[in-house]
Amino acid sequence: MIPALRSVWLVLALLILAIALGFYPDYGGDWKLFAYVIIGVLIADAFTVMGKKQVKVERKVMHALSLGSWANVELTLHNRYRYPIKLEIFDHVPEELEYEELPITVTIPSRNWVKLSYRVKPIVRGPVAFEKVQFRVFSVLGLWKRNIVQPLVSEVRNYPNFSSVMKYSLLATDQRLNQMGILKKRRRGEGLDFHQLREYRDGDSLRQIDWKATARTNKLISRDYQEERDQQIIFLVDCGRRMLAHDDKLSHFDHTLNAILLLSHVALRQGDAVGLMTFSGDERWIPPRKSVGNVNSILNSIYDLQPSLLSPDYSRAATELMKRQKRRALIVLITNLRDEDTDELIPALHIMRKRHLVLLASMQETAINNLLNKDVDGFESALNHASAQHYLGYRRDAHQRIDGAGVLYTDVIPQDLPINIVNRYLEVKSSGQL
Repeated sequence: MIPALRSVWLVLALLILAIALGFYPDYGGDWKLFAYVIIGVLIADAFTVMGKKQVKVERKVMHALSLGSWANVELTLHNRYRYPIKLEIFDHVPEELEYEELPITVTIPSRNWVKLSYRVKPIVRGPVAFEKVQFRVFSVLGLWKRNIVQPLVSEVRNYPNFSSVMKYSLLATDQRLNQMGILKKRRRGEGLDFHQLREYRDGDSLRQIDWKATARTNKLISRDYQEERDQQIIFLVDCGRRMLAHDDKLSHFDHTLNAILLLSHVALRQGDAVGLMTFSGDERWIPPRKSVGNVNSILNSIYDLQPSLLSPDYSRAATELMKRQKRRALIVLITNLRDEDTDELIPALHIMRKRHLVLLASMQETAINNLLNKDVDGFESALNHASAQHYLGYRRDAHQRIDGAGVLYTDVIPQDLPINIVNRYLEVKSSGQL
């Protein structure tokens, strides 16, 4: 129980009157009566919020939150007093979440309830928990505030941002994937798996004509083929220290997980199986599975994954992958490549190329590009510009060596990684390389 501001003003007024009695002693009796009244009011008002706790709080929050996206938390407050009450409420939000619109002040009618809401936004992936809620109940006259802390546990999982997956599903339904930057190229009649028979159209090649069906129907019939299904995609994910780099609010590792979710969703819709292996940190292995529900399995397996402080060990990762993945697959190796990595990386790529098709996806550092775009207006900025050019020169040399290793390669800023590797995957499917 703590005094409210009104109590402070009442006591201050009483003290001022006591000082004034030094000049007007004849009013001493009136002052005592006034003091007794004030003390009585303070005690009586305090009793209105003492005793059994008459306020109950319930919290409703989604069990799965998306990194960087705002979500509402709903609080329901029940007033069991026989009179209206005013209170201030503050929910103890985990430090892994940002919040807005707290604390909240509200008045609840007698024996009634109200619903309040505020917003939270995950800034770190992984499991988190709300543990308690705190509120201060004002007395009837507002002279006192009773501080109450109520244990109230709500467990939440902060997932990678899966909004791109949801957007893909919506746009795919309306055949508007180009709005995301996904360029799905389907070349009519080409592919590896038979799809259907149809009437001949101008532009069909002679090898597409089904002569038996043509003889039966007395008109030209062509075969339609589709991209081969039931292939396997394996993500090989670097969990080393370079993935801790930030170019915006998300780390390179968070952008990697967003890309994994989007490409997994696309590949599973294409009828392919998707698996995942991590290295140089928390090592996890998810065997490739074909079910569309496998996106949820991957999501639940990586949502709490964090990069370590280790250096990437590409050779060990390649050796482990070859032991686990016997069938030919598209290996999507996602990392943050440096020029000094090529001496170890290229042998690892050769190991995987013996059986698999390898796509190496590396992320650029946006800070370097921003530095080059700045005007040179002094010695220090000229030195920074030259250093950036020198760094990019080494990076280009590393890229040339990788191109010579015979693997598919992409080097993009982290924000473009999800769409870029989806487009590369679709190119692989349409070309029949896998």
